Amino acid sequence: MARLIHRLYNERAFRRERVIRDRSKSLDIYNDEELIERFRFSRRDLFSLIDELSPDLHFTSDRNEPLTPTLQVLLTLRFYANGAFQNTVRDMIGVHKSTACCLIRRVSLALCRHLPRYVHLPTEAECTIIKHKFRQASGIPGIVGCIDGTHVRIQAPSEHEYLYVNRKGYHSINVQIVCDANYSIFNLLARWPGSMHDARILRESQLSNIFEAGGINGILLGDSGYPLKRWLMTPIVAPRTQQERRYNTIHATTRSTVERCIGVLKRRFHCLHWEIRMHPERVCTVIAACIVLHNMCIAKRILLPRQNHLPIPEEDDPVVPLGRFEDVSGRLVRAHIVDNL
Repeated sequence: MARLIHRLYNERAFRRERVIRDRSKSLDIYNDEELIERFRFSRRDLFSLIDELSPDLHFTSDRNEPLTPTLQVLLTLRFYANGAFQNTVRDMIGVHKSTACCLIRRVSLALCRHLPRYVHLPTEAECTIIKHKFRQASGIPGIVGCIDGTHVRIQAPSEHEYLYVNRKGYHSINVQIVCDANYSIFNLLARWPGSMHDARILRESQLSNIFEAGGINGILLGDSGYPLKRWLMTPIVAPRTQQERRYNTIHATTRSTVERCIGVLKRRFHCLHWEIRMHPERVCTVIAACIVLHNMCIAKRILLPRQNHLPIPEEDDPVVPLGRFEDVSGRLVRAHIVDNL
């Protein structure tokens, strides 16, 4: 009898007691500045985002006390903003690592369902406004956006690992981004491994087909890694005249808009700046979700947190000039722009 009592006492002493946590007041302990610092949205904008995503986040059953849409969104935003490991973010509301992983996936998919609403090609009226803003800044007429590629570091995948090694030697997803003068991203392509060249990603994209067919009346600015097209202006590789050198200077200054846009995006959501330890397919979902949130912040004019005002400088990849792929119509358009600067 004494042994049985001793055994029961030891089991109770070393047994993990079930703890019921109060998660109902997660927003009440922070002011607006602290909310932006931790979740990148103010209180009013957080409630608006939660209301928008709630239909996709409600569980069909109340078994095991499922987390509310508010807690799901807060956990995911904390992961996006902090860029930490999932087992670190889970401590915010006290859930298991597997639960945090499932919730991040769930909210990311919900945000991706709103991708066509927040990331879409500009209309004709919007193109007119964008061209006017770029014309005031650069003097080059007809610019509707700037294009560039950026690499998001990922953990080495188990399948086709060699395809994801970029020219800098680490594993990544090569993301094509096109933005306007307000740093709003209106075209996104996040599905190619890091070893793929920017020019091939553009060539295989729907964006190229739309511009080739004349679906958008305007031109894009890209670096020397892209081919010169009648709708895609690149720098002159070996400028010989003062006008050509001035064109290169204006081109570089204007095209830096997309580099600053990428810097702001990665500063706002640190998970894109560090290594994401997920399957590549899930990483692409996270990238798309972050860009949806980025465009929300741009539309609502939500500033970066105070310590994050300076955007992360985007590291330039070694650019291989593609002069041999310049078409005649592209040369004529660029020569006309150079002559009229």
